[in-house]
Amino acid sequence: MTTNDHSTSYPSKKISWKGTTLLLVFGVIFIASTLRMPLTVVGPIISFIRYDLGISNVLAGFLTTIPLLAFAIISPFAPVVARKLGLELTLFLSTILLAMGIVLRSLGTTGLLIFGTVLIGVAISFGNVLIPGLLKLKFPYHVGLLMAFFTMSMNLTAGLGAGISYPIANSSLGWQGALAIALVLVVATILIWIPQLKSNNPEPATTSKKSVTPLWKSPVTWAVTGAMGLQSLLFYTTAAWIPEIYIAQGLAPDKAGWMFSIMQFSQVPMALAVPIIAGKMTSQRPLVVMFTAFYLVGFTGVVMEWTSLGVLWMILLGLAGGSSFALAMMFFTLRTRTAFEAADLSGFAQSLGYLFAAIGPILFGYLHDVFGGWNSVGWLFVVVATMLCFCSMRASKNEYVH
Repeated sequence: MTTNDHSTSYPSKKISWKGTTLLLVFGVIFIASTLRMPLTVVGPIISFIRYDLGISNVLAGFLTTIPLLAFAIISPFAPVVARKLGLELTLFLSTILLAMGIVLRSLGTTGLLIFGTVLIGVAISFGNVLIPGLLKLKFPYHVGLLMAFFTMSMNLTAGLGAGISYPIANSSLGWQGALAIALVLVVATILIWIPQLKSNNPEPATTSKKSVTPLWKSPVTWAVTGAMGLQSLLFYTTAAWIPEIYIAQGLAPDKAGWMFSIMQFSQVPMALAVPIIAGKMTSQRPLVVMFTAFYLVGFTGVVMEWTSLGVLWMILLGLAGGSSFALAMMFFTLRTRTAFEAADLSGFAQSLGYLFAAIGPILFGYLHDVFGGWNSVGWLFVVVATMLCFCSMRASKNEYVH
């Protein structure tokens, strides 16, 4: 792996908020808006899809798991493709693929629903992996600030998708219209990203024979991978089943959908603040202690069925999720020296991390069917949050992967 990331082409320590720089920032924000909304629209309308197509709970949970499996398979290859084609072009092509997946998924058959979901997972993999490296390349002195914009946009649109999907599915547009709603943002992203193709620059060939230690041999790599995987497991499992858990506790389906939406919107303050704060800290362990406390209190409230305080639990889980996700994404840049090294770590950690996270929705759905309820199953949330604390503590140590 070369250590040439072209960062010397962007030496300024001040961001000029105009012209091409502003277009790039908007482009990154719009890409972020497409990386979660196509996924979070599914959870609140699972019952519509399940009833209309006659699918089981396991297959319904699999709709959330398919993108995670795609993330696991595709993530290691995203940096390789970006080296050949360039970061900007690779992100552009992945956004077009995302649009295709959303269209196919919304056509109303089980086969196209699954195939379109696969394409969506493949497309989102590239944005997940490459954006941290792109920000390290273009804004080496402002990664925290730009990552804050990125994670905030992702969480805002994820919450919006979770909140509006049920009302849309319950209207004349049906669940197909609810799944297609994310296409609006994707098309806008394609148009906004076109100017970035002018600065597309594949990584130049290198004749360096310098030996580089493989990522998997570094303990930091595994700590970052654990942090990424465990917080992802918590996010995608709650996305799939929190609405169903609250419905089982007596909430109306539309209110249950908005409960998850509240959790998503509550992530925004932390998604904005944590990257900026983390980038200025030598060790990020105080942030880990904070989000672990939020997780433990929030999940305990849900599992104990203190539903009258459900909004509070969702806010706490949102603060925890926003913090843990933002910190996991920051680890890719904090624990590496160059843009493509950040992409390599991002690809490795997201591949194995999402493979582990893919277990969550199916496992929770299966255990629900076995035990006939959510009470005993819900305590797994507390166990996973505790494991996340240990991995994040190790990843917060101030050192690089090599």
